[in-house]
Amino acid sequence: MNWTIEVVPVPVTDMDRAKAFYAEKIGFNVDLNDEVAPGVRVIQLTPPGSRCSIALLEGMPTPPGTKVMAPGTLHGLQMCVTDIDAAHATLSGRGVGVSPVRHIGEAGWEDGKGGTWNSFLSFSDPDGNGWVVQEAPSDLGER
Repeated sequence: MNWTIEVVPVPVTDMDRAKAFYAEKIGFNVDLNDEVAPGVRVIQLTPPGSRCSIALLEGMPTPPGTKVMAPGTLHGLQMCVTDIDAAHATLSGRGVGVSPVRHIGEAGWEDGKGGTWNSFLSFSDPDGNGWVVQEAPSDLGER
């Protein structure tokens, strides 16, 4: 049996502002923007080429046994790209506050690209949810 990560909820304060950020600035595709039940709105967005989406939720009852995440408390979500410099240029060009490209060196985080699987950048959405982008040696379908 396969276990796949399909959707990650991202806690936000303003659904439309978050949708604009993820769609227009980051470049995610909007898959769904609908009231799926009375008072329950879901916006699902998917990064180009990804098998996993994010969901912005409003009015969704908390599933039993889980806790509510406050907006801005989700950190460490990670995406991969095959060209970290191009990703940095794209995000910067769209007005996203993005970190410099960094790698893990002898003294911890150091500016500049590292070796294979060791080049990263980071950014936050308008609520402060934190993302990491890592350079991969090839697209997911080729690994």
